[in-house]
Amino acid sequence: MSLELEEARSHIQGISPEQLLHRDEDGDTILHLYAARGLRCQSYAVAERFLHYGQLDAKEHNGKSPLLVAVAANQPEIVYDLLTLGADVNASDCKGQTALHVAGTYGLSNVIRVFLALQHQNIDVEARNYDGLTPLHCAVISQNNAYKSKKNQNTQSAQQREKEAITCIQLLLQMGANCTSQEIKSNKTVLHLAVQAGNVPLVKFFLEMSHANLPGLINMKAHGNTALHMAAALPPTRSTEYLIQLLLFYGGDPSTRNLENEQPAHLVPPGEFSEQVCISSIESIYLSKHHIPSTIY
Repeated sequence: MSLELEEARSHIQGISPEQLLHRDEDGDTILHLYAARGLRCQSYAVAERFLHYGQLDAKEHNGKSPLLVAVAANQPEIVYDLLTLGADVNASDCKGQTALHVAGTYGLSNVIRVFLALQHQNIDVEARNYDGLTPLHCAVISQNNAYKSKKNQNTQSAQQREKEAITCIQLLLQMGANCTSQEIKSNKTVLHLAVQAGNVPLVKFFLEMSHANLPGLINMKAHGNTALHMAAALPPTRSTEYLIQLLLFYGGDPSTRNLENEQPAHLVPPGEFSEQVCISSIESIYLSKHHIPSTIY
């Protein structure tokens, strides 16, 4: 892009500082607009000048820096350029969303790959937005929604969205995101969120990861409820039964009581399924790994 970049630099040099740093009615600078439109060479040339004037992280009316705009526009190359020029990797908008929150929320795996490749030492993978969520929480919520959409309408776009979402989760974990981090409002971990959504493949993914203390993760409480409590309270289906068996096999404690002094079995909806689940759950504790049923979803 060298020739095009030089042309962009030449054009930008002819713009006065007042014109260059001008903001429109939404507080957008020319750098915000170029980043949103994916104009890489123009963005780079302007960013160099903005860096000179100390405006590389200038924010528009929603608190988004040019980096956040580039992330939201899914422009990984511009994200790379801005980061290498020194953009604030932890800049957040008016909702407390950092670049990783935005990428996780919208399933932008190529953007997260840029952050992983650059390996910024000061990037805060555990940053909280104003809802108390980490980027990993956001990515899991996004994947839950994609999983639900695929179940309702198994189109190619729905499959691709789910694939992108799970890739974001994997990349964030590679960056050091913590599975045991609890979101602030309800204390749920990513496992609680996946179980609550009945997302069997994602639950299985978390349980099969290498954990220092897997039973500790499974038995963490969110306002008194473990993941097993949440699974037991789900609508009675074969998928729910499998989910309960899976949690028990990997160390879920069926004797744990919540704030209402209820064990998971007490939360199973009444009916024939209740007895079936209780019996199969007890049996599942003694099953060998080779006898765990195939995923049902």
